[in-house]
Amino acid sequence: MRACIQRVRWARVKLPRDSHRLAGEIGKGLLVLLGVGINDTEKDSVLLAKKCCELRIFEDENGKMNLPLTETGGSILAVSQFTLYADCKHGRRPSFTKAARPEKAEILYRQFLDEVRCRNIPVAAGVFQTEMHIELLNDGPVTIWIDTEERQ
Repeated sequence: MRACIQRVRWARVKLPRDSHRLAGEIGKGLLVLLGVGINDTEKDSVLLAKKCCELRIFEDENGKMNLPLTETGGSILAVSQFTLYADCKHGRRPSFTKAARPEKAEILYRQFLDEVRCRNIPVAAGVFQTEMHIELLNDGPVTIWIDTEERQ
């Protein structure tokens, strides 16, 4: 699984085809753009959720990135994004053959959400396989890339 994690002051996701209905919103916390690959398993989902919750990227009283989300009272807004598996090596049109099929991706995406909830972190989410508009105020900016394949 791949995640583009952004530390945010706030973030929200809207559905443009539904009169810009608000699908999810958080205050301080992390916006997690989440991609599921064809070889990903339940283990990857658990590992990634744990990593997101325990990543020490929030400032302590000395201004150092030293605190995890679990100690800041923040939330996670998770948005499924298969384009994180874009392969742009050949030509001008990206290939998405390394992204999991929607049926598998949705199961692992939902498991990620459940794993975060199990850690008592409030979670908001986008709507799977739907066009969305994401608005955020990046804090720092702090943006981190995690690929579970690289961690094994």
